[in-house]
Formats: sequence, C-alpha cells, structure tokens
Amino acid sequence: MSLATVIAFICSMGLFLGAIFISTDAPGAFLDAPSFIMVCGGTSAAMFVSYEPRYVILALKLLYKIHMAPPITRDHLKAEVGRFIKWGYAVQKNGVVGLEAEAGKAPLDPISTFGVNCVIAGYTPEETRSLLEELVENTFGRNMAPVNIMKDFAAGAPAFGMVGTLVGLIIMLGNMGGDPADLGAGLAVAMLTTLYGVIFARMIFLPAASKMAQRESIYKFRNYILIEGFVLLASQKNPRFIQDGLNAFLDPSIHFDIDKDKTE
Repeated sequence: MSLATVIAFICSMGLFLGAIFISTDAPGAFLDAPSFIMVCGGTSAAMFVSYEPRYVILALKLLYKIHMAPPITRDHLKAEVGRFIKWGYAVQKNGVVGLEAEAGKAPLDPISTFGVNCVIAGYTPEETRSLLEELVENTFGRNMAPVNIMKDFAAGAPAFGMVGTLVGLIIMLGNMGGDPADLGAGLAVAMLTTLYGVIFARMIFLPAASKMAQRESIYKFRNYILIEGFVLLASQKNPRFIQDGLNAFLDPSIHFDIDKDKTE
C-alpha cells in the first residue's frame, strides 16, 4: 500500500468536503445523480469510442493500482546492481553456463529473461543492446497507453461538465415564466456538472495519470540499468567493472560496494 498516495487522496477529498460542510447547512445540495451520470457516463462512453475497450478497462484498473506500493524503489535498483555483480562472478568462473545456472535459481521478469537469453545465445554486446533497447522501448510504449487514456479522461470530464451546464441552462430557460421553484433543478444541474467535471479531472484522473507516468518512467529507467548490465555481461567484463558501470546510473548514496555488500 502506498500510504502517501492514500493519505494525499483522503486529505484532498477531506478538505473539499470539509469546506462544503463549513459553508452550508445543506450539504446534500451538492449531490445530484443526473450531473454525476452526465460527467462519468459521458466521459467513459467517449473513451470507449476513442480506444479499444481492453485498454480503457486497463486504465480504470490502474486507478486502484496507483494506491499500491511502487514496484521499483531505490532498494530494488541497488539490488539489481548486486544481482549483475553476482552474475558477473558466475560468468567469470564458468562462462555463460554459469550465468544460465545462476539465473535459473529465481524467477525473472520478462526483460531479465530476454537479456539472459541474449547473453547465453552468444550475441555481441552491440546486438544485445539493440535487441534489449527495442524490447524496453516497445514495452514502455504499450504501458503508456493507459496513461494517455487517463489523460483523456481528465480532458473529457470538464468538457462533459460544460455539456451538463448547457443542459441545465436549457432546462432552466424552458421553465422561465412558470413556477420559480422549477428553476432550481435546472440551475443545480448546470452548476454541479461543471463542479463534478473539474473535481474528477483535477482530483482523480489527472493525478492518477501523473502517478502512472512517473512509475512507468521509473520502470523504464530500471530497464535501462538491466540493458547496461547485460551488455557488460556479454562483454565479459569483470565484476568490479560491472559494479562501477551500473553504479553510474544510481544516486551516490545507494551505490553498491563489492567490498561491503554481499552478492551471495
């Protein structure tokens, strides 16, 4: 669980709701089903028209996943360096056979599996880099599709809020000359749909898109560390050279040190 994300979301909603309760004795006036349907229903329908349904569903699922703990942390990055140093010792001692045996001791993610296979296949460092960069860039492009959809959710919500405002104004103008009490329903729809559109865009969809994009960027950065590691293995560099080559990617405070950190 990402406590910072959860706490920030609760605080933002709490401040908004708290302001409503402080400013009025009738907070129920801010609840309106037609406004909610026009904003959420209209925005969702537009996304399903614009994109393949499975990508839209994936983007909505990620709304929940951003509240989970980040998959890549500083400790993970340091551990990746340690893993490549360990593999470097295996290659130095037994060649690619040692790498195959060492890599088979634990499950690997798809990028690592592909990289290990490239080294075992005997590809040159240049070929290994080219293949892995292609894989990483294509993976990043696919993973960014839900991010772009979420950004479109953020752009569409205020637009449908304005649509609801126009609907409410039409209702209100249609009741002009009649019972003044009937004007309230149209005015409520007109104002609340704009409010809902802005809230969904700025408090949910856009922050979610930013968090998704940040995590994908971190994942891509980690994958480029893997690329460099596999290129160094393919070049049969010694473990200390691997350490220094991969530490160049990291903040100095988390540099791996063969003399202090264990790779076994």
